Amino acid sequence: MSTQAVRDLTTATSDPPPPSRGHAFFALSAIVGTQLMLLLDATVVNVALPGIGTHLGFSPTGMSWVLNVYTLAFGGLLLLGSRIGDLIGRRTALIWGVTAFTLASVAGGLANDGTVLLIARGLQGAAAALAAPSTLALIATTFSEGMERNRALSVFSAISGAGSAIGLTVGGMLTDWGSWRWVFFVNIPVGAAIVLLAPRFIKETERHRGGRFDIAGALTGTLGMASLVYAFIRVAESSWGDSRALATFAAAGLLLAAFLVNETRVERPLVVLRLFASRNRGLAYAIMLLLPAGMFGVFYFSTQYLQTYLDYSPLRTGFAFLPLAGPLFVAARLAPRALGRYGAKRVAAFGGLLNLAGTIWITRLGAGDGYAAGVLGPLILIGVGVGFTMMPLNTFILSGVQPKEAGSASGLLQTMQQIGGTLGLSILVTVFGMVSRHAHTQPFIHGVTAAFTMAAVFTGAALAMMLALKQPKHPAG
Repeated sequence: MSTQAVRDLTTATSDPPPPSRGHAFFALSAIVGTQLMLLLDATVVNVALPGIGTHLGFSPTGMSWVLNVYTLAFGGLLLLGSRIGDLIGRRTALIWGVTAFTLASVAGGLANDGTVLLIARGLQGAAAALAAPSTLALIATTFSEGMERNRALSVFSAISGAGSAIGLTVGGMLTDWGSWRWVFFVNIPVGAAIVLLAPRFIKETERHRGGRFDIAGALTGTLGMASLVYAFIRVAESSWGDSRALATFAAAGLLLAAFLVNETRVERPLVVLRLFASRNRGLAYAIMLLLPAGMFGVFYFSTQYLQTYLDYSPLRTGFAFLPLAGPLFVAARLAPRALGRYGAKRVAAFGGLLNLAGTIWITRLGAGDGYAAGVLGPLILIGVGVGFTMMPLNTFILSGVQPKEAGSASGLLQTMQQIGGTLGLSILVTVFGMVSRHAHTQPFIHGVTAAFTMAAVFTGAALAMMLALKQPKHPAG
C-alpha cells in the first residue's frame, strides 16, 4: 500500500499516540489474529471436505456449498458490517463479530446434519462481515503514522495475502490429527484470546451516528448473489435446460437489478457507485473480482485431485500447499519495496503474469502426473504472483479516495474478493460437473482440467485489465 493510500485511508482519524512496545504487540496480535482467522475459514475446510461429504452426505458438487455459504454471507454483508462499525465503534464491532464467529464455529463443529452445518457456516460469514471491516481501521487508529504504522500494515498485508493458503495447510493438519470437526473447534481458543486482548490493548474509535441501515441493499445484494451461485451449482448437477436453474437465474437478475437501483436512491448506500467513476479504481475492483475467482478454484480442485485421485491423507494434502503459502508470504513482504522502485502497474502486471503462467501450467495436469510433476510448480508460481499483485491493487483502489469514502472503498475491496471467489468457484464447479458427466474416460481428470482452464480465463482477463491500468504520475512508496 502506498504512503498516499494510507494517508487517504486514515485522514479522517486523528493521529494516535504511539503505543508502548508491549501494547503494540498485543494490539497488532488481536487485529491480525482476527484477519487471519476470518481468512482461514474461507479455505481451511477445503481439505476436510471429503470427510464432511462422507459423514454428512454431500454430493461432489454440493460440497462446494460448505465454502460458498460462508463467502456469500461474508461478502454480501461486509458493507453492512462496516456501517454497523461506524455506529457502535470499531473495537466493539470486532469483539462482537469475533464472539459470534466463535459461537458459530462451535455449532459447525458439533453439526450432525448437512443443513445445520450450512446454517453455521452462514452465521460464521455474517459474523466475519461484522468483524473484518474494523481490522484495517483499527490499525489506523492504534498506530501512529510513519514507521510504526507501516510496520503494522506490512505484517497485516503479508498475513492477508498468505491467509487463504495457510488455511489449506492448517486444515490438513487438524483433519489428520483429529477429525474434520477440528477445523471449526480450533477457532475457540483463537477467538477467546482475541476477545480478551482487544478491550485491554485497543482503544475504541469514535462513533458516527446518523443515517439509516441500507437493509434493502443488503437483502437484495446477498440474495441476488446467492441465487446466482445456486443456479450455477444446479446446472452442474443437472443441465442448462433445468427449469429450476433457469428460474433462479431470472430471480438473480431481478434481485441484482433491484440492488443497483436501490443503491442510487438511498441516503447511505452500501456501495458508493461513484467509486467506480475512476478508471483505475474501476479496473482494480474488477481485477479483485476475477483473481479470487480463479484462485479459489485452483485451491478447491487441487485439493480434490490430491485427496480423491492421488489418495493423499489430509495432512499430506495440507503440507502440499506450503510451496504456495511460503512464496506468497515472502512476495507480499517484498512488494512494498518493488512498488517504490517500479511503480504499482508494473509490479501488479508482473505478479499477474506469474499467476497466469502457473494457472495455465496446471491445466496440463494428466492422468499419469503426480504432485511433483503436475501441481508443485504451478503452486509456486501462483503463490509468488498473488503475493506481488495484491498490494499494488490496494494502492490503485485506495489512492485518491475522499476521507469520508475511504471506509466504503476498503469494504468494497474485501467484498469484491469474497464475492469473486464465491461466484468463480460456482462457475468452475459447473464446468467440472458438465465436462466430467460427458467424458467417456478419466471423467475426473477431464473435469478438473476443464475447471483449471476456466480459472486461467479468469486470471488472463485480470492480467489484461492490469495492463490497461494507467501508471500513477508519482510512484507508490
